[in-house]
Amino acid sequence: MIHCERALRRRWSQAIVLMLVLCAACMAQATPDECNVRLTILQVNDVYQFAPVDRGARGGLARVSTLRKKILQESPHTLLLMSGDTISPSVESITYKGQQMIDAWNNIGLDYATFGNHEFDFGPDVLQQRVKESNFKWLAANVVDKKSGKTFAQTQPFIIREFAGAKVGIFGITLPETKNTSRPGPDVDFLDPCATARQLVPQIRAQGAQVVIALTHLSMREDKELARCADVDLIIGGHEHTLLESMAGHAPIFKMTSDARELGRIDLNISQTTGKLESIDWKVIPVTGEVQEDPQFAEIYRKYGGLLAELNERVGHTDVELDAKSEASRSRETNVGDFIADAYRKAVGADVSLFNGGSIRADSLIARGDLTKRDVLSILPFKNRVVKLEVTGATLRAALEHGVSRSAEDKEPGRFPQVSGLRFSFDASRAAGSRVTSVTINGQPLDDKKMYTLAAPTFIAKDGGDGYAMFQGAQFLVQPDAGPIDSDILRAAIAAVKTIAPQTDGRIQRQDKPANEKAKCDNSAKPK
Repeated sequence: MIHCERALRRRWSQAIVLMLVLCAACMAQATPDECNVRLTILQVNDVYQFAPVDRGARGGLARVSTLRKKILQESPHTLLLMSGDTISPSVESITYKGQQMIDAWNNIGLDYATFGNHEFDFGPDVLQQRVKESNFKWLAANVVDKKSGKTFAQTQPFIIREFAGAKVGIFGITLPETKNTSRPGPDVDFLDPCATARQLVPQIRAQGAQVVIALTHLSMREDKELARCADVDLIIGGHEHTLLESMAGHAPIFKMTSDARELGRIDLNISQTTGKLESIDWKVIPVTGEVQEDPQFAEIYRKYGGLLAELNERVGHTDVELDAKSEASRSRETNVGDFIADAYRKAVGADVSLFNGGSIRADSLIARGDLTKRDVLSILPFKNRVVKLEVTGATLRAALEHGVSRSAEDKEPGRFPQVSGLRFSFDASRAAGSRVTSVTINGQPLDDKKMYTLAAPTFIAKDGGDGYAMFQGAQFLVQPDAGPIDSDILRAAIAAVKTIAPQTDGRIQRQDKPANEKAKCDNSAKPK
């Protein structure tokens, strides 16, 4: 009898200990009445360089790797996601066509990525090679091979992962306008994001996923449309280079800036009982010099060290801060835009010049001081040639109208025109196609019937990139294969005067109130 009582007490003791252990685990990540599974999503987007940016002050994938490993220790269910744009453009990609970024992502343990528009800058064959080199998975539900009807490069449209019994689905979506803003070739198509998601999400849920995440490279407007048209729980986005948080449908939408200047952390608390998403916690982690670099990343620095050293070669000096931020280049006149446009016009001897603001890629304020080869190539990394065209005044007017046709609807339209040799005003509150209110050349109104010479990069003048189709058929006075390379023009313009101090002169005037100065009605907000 005594023996039986002792055995019974032992069983009760073991049961109580087990219950305490389970309760402790549950309380660490639980609501008061049930146990939750915590899935931590780490988010970056539009990461073009693996080394720190802003003169070393921000970003750097070696620092991201350190943060990832630290978070993994306290949150074992952690995924690192990248919302597109990394193969191009960058200084290093001019030489390596994005291979250096794949090596870097493989090194730090990226889990999933979706294609950005710039993944296709070197054409579909190069991208397929980069996909093969990736140890992580690319997700691209709406990017298809026209010949096979399957997803491009045989990427998966979605995946389902299970964490302690909680099933989570993730699918990728890419900007449809990639067909016009990059070089995907004639055999790659980009399906409508909403139509794709409406078809895909029910399949994901039918396979057991109760939480569905969209990994997207879309504009915020398109992300909101996606959230409203499909039953998604979270959107991890990119493309704008702006720190944004918004919500549509029942899905929060999160975006970081660019080049891993910060790491987004999203904690999903999923019920173990129902599998449903109970709550979301979110914060932005600054990636600064205070974060130690992961020693494991040293092998990447060693592999690409020769190029990194070459890029430190001095080109000249600036006495003023250079505004090469993407948001500025795509919305208003900037001192960098003026300087480049003036240099293009002078280089080929044209009456005027025009180029798309989206081709300025440094996305930073370049401080006063010495300018290096890296600075020049970070501003203009695409190696476009600059040509000279003969066009009518009506064509010039059409180009300006096109350039501002998205200025009210899109915070950062890449087509926004930076110009030289002309001055123009526009009102984005008017209907697209009638927004340009005045244009003058040498103080005289633009004559629609008169012929003018125009300096422009081949991306818009020859390829019709960013939708600049109005130049098709124009006569080339400097042929595409003979024009000087854009970054060479910029480098020579800096070196010619040793010290530059460009200032804006009012050549572009916006008459309406820009969207970022209006009362916000779309629930978008920059987190504190």
